[in-house]
Amino acid sequence: MPVQYPFSAVLGCDTTASGGAGLDDMGLALILTTIVPEIGGVLIRGEKGTAKSTTVRALADVLPPIEVYAADRFSIDPADPSTSSPDGPFDADAETLRRPVRLVELPVGATEDRVLGSLHLERALAEGKVEYEPGLLARAHRGILYVDEVNLLHDHLVDLLLDASAMGRATIERDGVSVEHAARFVLIGTMNPEEGELRPQLLDRFGLTVEVAAPRDPALRAEVVRRRIAYDENPTAFVAKYLAADRALTERIESARQQLAEVRLTGPALLKIAEVCAAFEVDGLRADIVTARAAVAHAAWNERDEVTKADIRRAALLALPHRRRRNPFDAPGLDEALLDQILGDEELPPEPPEGNPDEPTGPSAQGSDLDGGDQPSEPTDSEAGELPGNDAPPTPEGADSPASQGAESVVSAGTPFRPKLLSVRGIGEGAAGRRSRAIATSGRRVGAVPGDSGSLHLVETLKAAAAKQPARGRRRPGERVDVRGEDLRIAQREGREANLVLFCVDASGSMAARKRMMQVKTAVLSLLMDAYRRRDKVGLIAFRGHGAELVLPPTHSVEIAAARLDAMPAGGRTPLAEGLLEATRVLQRERLRDPRLRPLLVVVTDGRATGGPDAVARSRTAADHLAALGVTTVVVDGESGPLRLGLARTLATHLMAEHLPVDQVDAEALTGSVRRHTQNLNGAA
Repeated sequence: MPVQYPFSAVLGCDTTASGGAGLDDMGLALILTTIVPEIGGVLIRGEKGTAKSTTVRALADVLPPIEVYAADRFSIDPADPSTSSPDGPFDADAETLRRPVRLVELPVGATEDRVLGSLHLERALAEGKVEYEPGLLARAHRGILYVDEVNLLHDHLVDLLLDASAMGRATIERDGVSVEHAARFVLIGTMNPEEGELRPQLLDRFGLTVEVAAPRDPALRAEVVRRRIAYDENPTAFVAKYLAADRALTERIESARQQLAEVRLTGPALLKIAEVCAAFEVDGLRADIVTARAAVAHAAWNERDEVTKADIRRAALLALPHRRRRNPFDAPGLDEALLDQILGDEELPPEPPEGNPDEPTGPSAQGSDLDGGDQPSEPTDSEAGELPGNDAPPTPEGADSPASQGAESVVSAGTPFRPKLLSVRGIGEGAAGRRSRAIATSGRRVGAVPGDSGSLHLVETLKAAAAKQPARGRRRPGERVDVRGEDLRIAQREGREANLVLFCVDASGSMAARKRMMQVKTAVLSLLMDAYRRRDKVGLIAFRGHGAELVLPPTHSVEIAAARLDAMPAGGRTPLAEGLLEATRVLQRERLRDPRLRPLLVVVTDGRATGGPDAVARSRTAADHLAALGVTTVVVDGESGPLRLGLARTLATHLMAEHLPVDQVDAEALTGSVRRHTQNLNGAA
């Protein structure tokens, strides 16, 4: 077993100093959530190579050991009579032992059976017994459940974690197994934001969040490299050097846990926490609860018997940033100047006497309330301008307006909306997602296939074995069925997969001159948000002037795509052929990288082709070449107004694609249009 890098060494500070003054945000957040596991875990965000995983894996070695029953696979606490284990009950004299806290890693590609547990196939086949084999959630009870690249975790696993995190228990009802067991763990996730954001429901379940980055100080960088080289050369000697510091840290964590019972969260302190959360307009009350628990843990860590403003400030900086986001493209963060203004310079007032519970004290005497109701909300900015209902008469095909041939312009998108669902034709076999139909690990059961990994289809397994019983010497009625490995049938399920959504956007002057670009960018931004929710990979191509540019290679980071879209200029002629050819090259390259990732091409254009000689003919040839790939394509028609050339519809015909006017991308607008049309028909009848 490899020697683990020491926790004290990776933190790079004296964690035993008074107040833990040298402790960085990542180290402090991890320690606080182990002192009070009810905080809800830690999410660590940062660029690659910032020791996120190394720090988390080292944490388990400094945690105090736990006591368990020797024969219990579910690690219940012998000192807690309210808990029970599927391996129990245990007698009062049952053997117990003390063991280190487990750090259980959940791979992003794990199956549901591996996480929850399932039927023990070997026992079922060899002995005819129905026995439950515990999964990762059972192993993580009273320990740490670590998910690296948690933002890439499949949706069905996210749902399992949400259920277990909310209930503190895991329930398994499948394959003839009915088991319920405790599943309380510290959830720690690490992620690189460049690879995509985290699903909002899971993001809110993390109590604390920290942002990490590599140090810019050359001396600190050199010290990090020096320690790593020393560890690689002689791990045993390196760990021995930090053994005393790790042991001191373990003792301090144990002391802080015992100190918790002595820490007082006074009424004024709780009111100040509520004021902070209300002022930052966080959703729900989970932020208040987590901040209060983190403040108490911080006070215990610093050996105080009462929560102070310093505890509240540090807790708020860890608990609130990720709860202030209003959409997936908002960057997490907290205005520290505003936080200090809310906290004020004065110390917290003392707890009011128990005999006067109704007497107002502190900020409540001035009439402030928990939801900030006395403070008028800031008015939202109105739209810069409404979209024109009609375009000017269209210019002839192959010609842009004079303005379009001049300077470039940059237009921002409007308020995004819920778009119409666009999906890939047929049934795929890609990674789990929420867009197109696919054979998946979860969903409705549609058949069975031979195999030995996955959810067992018991009926089909028995049917496969039944036909072979005479050849196996089972001829008399009532004999046990001889089931062998070759008979196993795994359930085949139909669910949803993620796709590559490649946007090919016309950024020429014909779009900017008619003020269509805001409408187009709003539609694309809405589709990007939809891709984020459906766990898709996205890419962005823009064509204008004399060529096409891959503005963003395919990535899981929808945030970066939104930023590139917002900064994308418009102007010049329309090199439609170059845009389609660039899309062809990108799709061919991505097909070689991942054949299972099915693409959805979204071409946003008015259909004009004015760039270069024979622009129209070259565009039709490029469209035919792209159509030969067999990629599901949607042409979003940017043309509007009563007078239209219909060139985008012609392009859709060549691409064998769906034609979708830009004003019909909005699902609500489309539904309203259908409703009005139906009402008109009923009125005419």
